[in-house]
Amino acid sequence: MTEAVTVHVPLGARAYDVRIGAGLLERAGAEIAPLLARPRVAVVTDASVADLHLAPLQAALAAEGIASEVLVLPAGEGTKSWPHLQNCVEWLLEQQVERRDIVLALGGGVIGDLVGFAAAILRRGVRFVQLPTTLLAQVDSSVGGKTGINSTRGKNLIGAFHQPSLVLADIAVLDTLSPRDFLAGYGEVAKYGLLGDAEFFGWLEAHGPRLREDRRLRQQAVAHSVAMKAAIVTRDETEQGERALLNLGHTFGHALEAATGYSDRLLHGEGVAIGCALAFDLSARMGLCPQEAPSRVLAHLRQMNMPARLSEIPGQLPDDRDLIALMGQDKKVVDGQLRFVLARGIGEAFVSDAVEQDVLEAVLRDAR
Repeated sequence: MTEAVTVHVPLGARAYDVRIGAGLLERAGAEIAPLLARPRVAVVTDASVADLHLAPLQAALAAEGIASEVLVLPAGEGTKSWPHLQNCVEWLLEQQVERRDIVLALGGGVIGDLVGFAAAILRRGVRFVQLPTTLLAQVDSSVGGKTGINSTRGKNLIGAFHQPSLVLADIAVLDTLSPRDFLAGYGEVAKYGLLGDAEFFGWLEAHGPRLREDRRLRQQAVAHSVAMKAAIVTRDETEQGERALLNLGHTFGHALEAATGYSDRLLHGEGVAIGCALAFDLSARMGLCPQEAPSRVLAHLRQMNMPARLSEIPGQLPDDRDLIALMGQDKKVVDGQLRFVLARGIGEAFVSDAVEQDVLEAVLRDAR
């Protein structure tokens, strides 16, 4: 096992550590044992992750004398829904999970969001531990306490803030991801440089293509992303202001995910990547940043073999006005007014509601 890096999220009584390193799944029992009031946990995962990672997790728990019961849900974005939330909560009640117990979320962002929300509403709040198995979940969704499910009206519209008690990000498990799934997570990594750290974005331009092969670089990228998110969450836990910057690319991305039916046509991180490119295009068109900025964003996404344009999404998309209507369900909408995360340059993002519809339509039209 490589030496794990620890990022502390200092939220007072809700503070916790994010541990990042290779081999953490194999020592999960030892990492989790200090949190337990009694030697048993409930594990919720999905079918794809269970095939790869459930056995080593259960072995690690058993080695510390920790009993585990497991619920395996279907893989895919469709699991972030009312029926699966109800199934999860009823199963946890059936397992007689108490408030002092721990629920383990083993999987990507879908499982982390769903299980975190189930933990938030079960007995008005039980503790849970995130074991993120995708790059996207390790750098973003497992940290910060945003939990929830999707509605037919939009993504993540039903949920709660509920911080985990611990996050174990085992960068070795990312070796099992397909190239497409790994790159989808990279969309969130690039986002951190674009929203607030130009130096980190420069580092990614130099090292990004090697993250899949080089665990040391991968650990650095994950740790830096988590540290940036932890700092923002600490200052604005419930997204009253600065935390909205973490949604760079998401107003576009979530609308595109809804437009493609939350299907394999477009993965979340791919939507974020396209959304970041669109946000920088929009910023340049509004005269907020030099044209060099969107050109760099586009060049880096191309360098990483990631989608960056609407034309790269397979199948038919709704027209521009329908896409903008889908953006109207975004959680950043205030008094019916769309708000976007825009940029004055690489690493200089801000939130604005001063976007005119004709400019927005022109950006979408060009991206087709």
